[in-house]
Amino acid sequence: MKNQIKAAVVASLALAPLAMAQQVAMAVAAMESGAVANAADAGGEAAAAAAGPIATVEVATRRTRSSVAMKQDEIQKILPGTNPLKALQTLPGVSFQTADPWGNNEQNLSLFVHGFSGQQLGYTMDGVPLGDQQYGNYNGLSPQRAVISENVRGVVLSSGAGDLATASTSNLGGTIEMFSSDPLAERNFAAQQTVGSHKTSRTFLRYDSGKMGDASLYVSALHHEARAWDFQGRQGGDQVNAKFVNDNATGRLTVFFNYSDKIEPNEDSTVHSATEKYQPYTRPFLYPDFQAALNYLSPTGATPAAEGNNYRNYYSDAQREDYLGYVKYDWNINDSTTWSNQVYYHYDDGVGVVAGPIGVAGLPALFAVYYPNQNLKRVFGNSGYATRTTEYRINRTGWLSTLRTEIGDHTIQGGLWFEKNESSAYRRWYALDANNPSSPYDRPENPLITQYGSEIDNKVVQLHLQDEWRVRPDLVLQGGFKSSLQFAKGRMPVQPKLGAIAGGSTALPEGDIDTKKWFLPQLGARWDITGTDQAFVNVQKNMRQFVTYGGGGASPWSLASQSAFDLFKATAKPETSVTFEAGLRTSRSLNAGPLTGFDGQVNVYHVNFKDRLLTISPTPVISAIIGGNPVLANVGNVKTDGIDMSGTFHFGRTFSFYDAISYNRSKYDDNYSNGATLVPTAGKKVPGSPEWMNKFVASVNLGGTEFQLMGDYVGKRQATYTNDLSVSSYFLLGLGISGKLPFLDGGWVKNARYRLNVTNLADRRGDLNVVVGAADKTYNTFPIAPRQGFLTLMADFR
Repeated sequence: MKNQIKAAVVASLALAPLAMAQQVAMAVAAMESGAVANAADAGGEAAAAAAGPIATVEVATRRTRSSVAMKQDEIQKILPGTNPLKALQTLPGVSFQTADPWGNNEQNLSLFVHGFSGQQLGYTMDGVPLGDQQYGNYNGLSPQRAVISENVRGVVLSSGAGDLATASTSNLGGTIEMFSSDPLAERNFAAQQTVGSHKTSRTFLRYDSGKMGDASLYVSALHHEARAWDFQGRQGGDQVNAKFVNDNATGRLTVFFNYSDKIEPNEDSTVHSATEKYQPYTRPFLYPDFQAALNYLSPTGATPAAEGNNYRNYYSDAQREDYLGYVKYDWNINDSTTWSNQVYYHYDDGVGVVAGPIGVAGLPALFAVYYPNQNLKRVFGNSGYATRTTEYRINRTGWLSTLRTEIGDHTIQGGLWFEKNESSAYRRWYALDANNPSSPYDRPENPLITQYGSEIDNKVVQLHLQDEWRVRPDLVLQGGFKSSLQFAKGRMPVQPKLGAIAGGSTALPEGDIDTKKWFLPQLGARWDITGTDQAFVNVQKNMRQFVTYGGGGASPWSLASQSAFDLFKATAKPETSVTFEAGLRTSRSLNAGPLTGFDGQVNVYHVNFKDRLLTISPTPVISAIIGGNPVLANVGNVKTDGIDMSGTFHFGRTFSFYDAISYNRSKYDDNYSNGATLVPTAGKKVPGSPEWMNKFVASVNLGGTEFQLMGDYVGKRQATYTNDLSVSSYFLLGLGISGKLPFLDGGWVKNARYRLNVTNLADRRGDLNVVVGAADKTYNTFPIAPRQGFLTLMADFR
């Protein structure tokens, strides 16, 4: 009965806009507490479609900050199996791009929220930290590797500032919280099959035990196969989820396990500059045509001179194997006090692989360090190619503890997050034998060169304390602070030889850096103006801890010398931000002809971003692959102002229209020095982040069949730090059609239904995402994928 009541609440969102504010608050709170059954319970998606279009976006009304939520059925409508991060592209202020339709490819993923990049946000799944989402992650894993998409109950975006309790060291610009679905109350077996463009086959199976006294569990499995749209690259792999819940008056025990073994085909971005005469739309790999790869190079191993930096590699991919699990117990000490404790473990074994020509990007000089005065083509297998790997390992454990109690009009919460992470990164080079060429889907063995190897031990401690005071029934004040402490120590078991790292380094840095910020405050208020209108205001300070990665990027352990590391340690400051936001929410029932309801939110924000860290590259081409960062420094501040507006218009049970428009202006305050000249960035816009965006979702329900048209406009984006180059805007459409298959229902088959999805409906071309890494004169892009179609069939078996 409890689950039936909650399912009725979810379904009623489409039918009663007047009560939507309270219902959404319950929905978001339920996601966080784990109290709501899976939306697929009793065919939730089909039932919702029958009732009429529901809200695409749900506004979190219990928070003093801007928060919006998307539930399971709305995420899966975009495309069954989609990355939860990709689902957020329908929200105001969010710019998300990646090459594949599911958003699974991490190498070419781009995410901006209010001018902050994806690596400056915080991510959790059921409270477990997922790290900062860098490609080649050192402290977490991507959402689609942490939980099967079909098992995601919902996702909550706090676009200005996240909760103080969020377990993250990178949430300068907000947080993204994902929640896994719970076991169903009734025994069920669900099957789902997707087929479509480029040999797609996605199979999802799930078994739910139903209630066994106070306990229930599910086990699910996924197998995904697809081909890259412009070359013969394989995307896919296998994933297993299991979840056990025991819920009674004393408390709630949750055990979750995830195994993921995935391969994603990487693709080279196109280099744009005045000196690049050849600028192709795509740079596809030559695999599996090895003869074509041999013919592509000259007898000495040189690439075609006319192609410049836009030459073609033989293959590249990312292989990731992850184990993730947690045990959580929410103890109901009494009616007003709960104590939650959660321990988690994550192990990752990954490798990024590139097989490319040996005569490009400074490689002849690198290889000559290890094989002086030798025929390098012969050394590396006589093919003209070498295979490069970056081999990753993550071994982390953590503990989250939160005590929450109500004392009169006050709700007080305090907590602790502790994590110990041992990570490593090794750069190795292997021969590519002309007589026995390797495959991108097998780990290479017997390296010729280990260029460098890093081992970093990192410990994080985060404390928080907050009080929510209900001053009167319609007014809530919230205040608190968190402390963020990081203790990192790095060593280099394998040091590069002289000339093997840019800048002439003979020793990558070792040592420890401790950073402690004891007081990061937050203050907010929420005012229920009427029963349907609400105002909120919030101000919060956050800090991004230094990156603890020894394989490149904006990390002090990737600097090219010990002296540079020591200088950084003595002078550099972590990035911080102070976010001010205020807004209005409303949810109204209307009697304006066909218009029966409206719900939405508008919020304005201002951000002071201080001590921006910048990696000043030793090479002008973004895709240079030798490695080494001679300079990593604070280069000034950024000011951001913006506004988000989103709302859903309801026209009875048949039609709804959601629209989200956003404006963001993020500008650098300061110039910086690259060691030789002053780079004029003061007053320039932050590149990669669009100023204007508009998204819409139009939903029509006719006779139990739902039609959904989605639009995504992304405005012009700057492509360099000095704004001398930019990429044009784009507008993409997507189509979704879903409904029941009643002729299959009956007997042991229940809730048979289908979903048809078409991406890039108008088959547009253009620059999907821009890769920014230079002050001026050059940038890289990945292209918009062509129109693709997918058909999904699903049913329950009981």
